[in-house]
Amino acid sequence: MAAHRVIVYGGRGALGSKCVRLFKSKGWWVASIDMAANEEASENVIVKMSECFAEQAGQVTADVSQLLGEQKVDAILCVAGGWAGGKCSSKDLYKNSDLMWKQSVWTSTISSRLAALHLKPGGLLTLAGAKASLSGTGGMVGYGMAKAAVHQLCQSLADENSGMPSGAAAVAILPCCQVSSLSASQTSLSHHLASFGRVTLDTPMNRKFMPDADFSSWTPLEYIAEMFFNWATDVKRPASGSLMQLLTSGGETQAVAAQ
Repeated sequence: MAAHRVIVYGGRGALGSKCVRLFKSKGWWVASIDMAANEEASENVIVKMSECFAEQAGQVTADVSQLLGEQKVDAILCVAGGWAGGKCSSKDLYKNSDLMWKQSVWTSTISSRLAALHLKPGGLLTLAGAKASLSGTGGMVGYGMAKAAVHQLCQSLADENSGMPSGAAAVAILPCCQVSSLSASQTSLSHHLASFGRVTLDTPMNRKFMPDADFSSWTPLEYIAEMFFNWATDVKRPASGSLMQLLTSGGETQAVAAQ
C-alpha cells in the first residue's frame, strides 16, 4: 500500500502524463481523471461528456468518492486545459468561450470540491491559470476570461472560509498557452504568444504548431512535474492563493509570484 496518494485531473494530457509518471516513480499511488485512461496510473476515473456542468461534476465527484472511500490524498493536481483564440467579432467567439470554460473552469471547480472532500489537512491543490490573463486578452477573449476565473478561484480557496482542509494550500501556475487539437491556426497562435511574452509550455502540440520557435524559452514539463512533487512534499511550497508565473530563458526556469 503506497504511503502517499495524488489525483491528477487531466492525467492523459502532455503535462498530466508527466505528473503521473513522476509521482509513480516516487512510489505514490496515482489516480488519473480524464476522458480516456492513462495506463500508467494506479487507477482511472473516466469523465463522461456532458453539456451540463452539474451533471459532469456530479459524475466525477461520485466516481472519485467511490474510488477513495475513506482514504485521503496528499495532493490534487488540476492540469486540464487548452487554448482557443477569438476576438469578440469572431464567429467562433461563443463556441470557443464555451470550450475554454469547460476545459478550465469546470475542471478547476470540480478539483476544488474534490479537495474539500478528499484532501488531507496540509495537502496541496494546484490549478492551471495563465500569465496572459493578468491583463486584457483581446485576441482570445474566451481563454482570457476562463483563466482569470481560475485565478480568482485560487485566491478564494486561500480564504479561511473557503472549505479547504486545515492547512491545505491552493496554488495556480501561470504559463501561457496550452494547445489542444481544437486550437486555432499556427499563425494566430504565434501572434498571441508574441503578444504575451512567450511563456509557453514545451508540449508536443505546441512544437507542432510552432516548429521554428526558440524552445529554450519554453518551460519543460519535467520542471513542472518536479516542482509539483516538491510542493506536495512541502518543499518550497508557495503560500495558499499564490499565482506562480513560470519564467524560462536560456533553458533555465523560475517560478515567480505574480505581483
